Amino acid sequence: MSNTESGRYSILSATLRGVQAIPVDVEVSVYFGMPSFNIVGMPDTSIQESKERIRSAIKASGFTMPDTRIVANLAPGSIRKSGSGFDLPIAVAILAATKQIEIRGNNLIVGELALDGSIRDVPGILAHLRCAKSCKSNLLSPPSDSVYMEGVEQLSVSHLRDFLSNDFKITKFKKTENKNYDLDFSDINGHDMAKRAMQISACGNHGILMVGPPGSGKSMLASRMPSILPPLSEEEKMESAVIHSVAGADMSDVLNGIRPFRSPHHSATLAGLIGGGQPAKPGEVSLAHNGVLYMDELAEFNPHVLQGIRQPMETGSVSITRSDGVVNFPAKFSLIAASNPCPCGYYGDSQYECKCSPRQIQNYQSKIGGPVLDRIDMHLDISRIDASQVLSTGGGTSSDELRVGVNSGIEFRKWRSRHDIDNQNKNVGSEVLDKKCRGFKSKSGAMSRLVNSCKLSDSDFRFFEEASSKNNMSGRGIMRVLSVARTIADIEQKEKVNHDHLCEALAYRLREHL
Repeated sequence: MSNTESGRYSILSATLRGVQAIPVDVEVSVYFGMPSFNIVGMPDTSIQESKERIRSAIKASGFTMPDTRIVANLAPGSIRKSGSGFDLPIAVAILAATKQIEIRGNNLIVGELALDGSIRDVPGILAHLRCAKSCKSNLLSPPSDSVYMEGVEQLSVSHLRDFLSNDFKITKFKKTENKNYDLDFSDINGHDMAKRAMQISACGNHGILMVGPPGSGKSMLASRMPSILPPLSEEEKMESAVIHSVAGADMSDVLNGIRPFRSPHHSATLAGLIGGGQPAKPGEVSLAHNGVLYMDELAEFNPHVLQGIRQPMETGSVSITRSDGVVNFPAKFSLIAASNPCPCGYYGDSQYECKCSPRQIQNYQSKIGGPVLDRIDMHLDISRIDASQVLSTGGGTSSDELRVGVNSGIEFRKWRSRHDIDNQNKNVGSEVLDKKCRGFKSKSGAMSRLVNSCKLSDSDFRFFEEASSKNNMSGRGIMRVLSVARTIADIEQKEKVNHDHLCEALAYRLREHL
């Protein structure tokens, strides 16, 4: 073609904002004037750097880079764009505007260009796939592992010169199948109370804090939690996979039905744990969505960072405010935490003497903070087991046995929600308790429904009221204990929460060493 030819072309692409891909029109105009190449529409640095990649890729692929004035506009201009995924749509729009290629079909195009014209994958392909579906377009992107999504077709392109033939391959999706977790609770002998607490947590998504000396088995217990969790549903798979895709993390286990298990180091920053950066990326609490967040050495986390998990624990989401708006990340997870009771680790241990002063112990435990502790449903003291039990591994309660109770409780809870009998009849005790916890009721009445679902008798209510008053439990703590008791009753397939259920729930709440 002649360097004096001009033209315009527009291509649909998308930019990531949180875990969503927002449609962006890539408009390219090639016209007479001094040779220049400008990209407008609030692009970030990575997009501005794409100009050199585009020039080199076009020439290396056998095309001609126009020696004229080029302007690429990313519309709408009010949204900040980021990422290298605009390389491919801008290059294709330039070639189409100068009549070097012809584009067929209604496609959303995304991809990063290498200097030789090959195309690299970009984060968030699943989010782009969702965006293409909402725009009623096909997704044209580099070959990548993805999942089938009804109503949208994903086409693969590996090199810029493939646009000469417009012969794009349909992406083949790997079939997913549910897999069992490799670790099993049978590896741990003893710790029956802790295993029972894990079962309750898996059934009702309750948080657990384990406090004990080094080597008592806290990490072994936590690492086996995913083995008793129910597999991800298809909807949950997609939710979690999109988050992993946006973060650039491996999503193979999620697509195979295994719930996420994230274990951040205690040196994690606030942005690493909660999410952040520019552009905002999901943190560990979001990567644990629909799964488990394990925080080992809880007291070693920076107190400022640790307090950041309070909102996600309460709401199941993270809201990050930036100058250009608010970004929301889902973060519904089960928190499993572990901590030593003191700096040396042996406070309350029957075999080793603690060498810490009372002030050191108090300062160490206060790092966690009352607001975080109040949001954790169950608090367990974990003691070391005998050497004979440690050596005879493989004979403990297995994950299969615990999973039976988990699945039974979940199914009964579903049945109870559909067949809640006498849900209009509040007993007197529930009314008084509901009034005491009024400050913690949500607008949707979720707390009221919890109180009603327990169906406490008058005597059980009086017992629970005395226990909560004697132990100075907060309103939130009262509701947490009731929620655990309701889950215990579900595992036993009981419609009413009774005295034994309340006692067990209280035993998990009232702690000795922390």
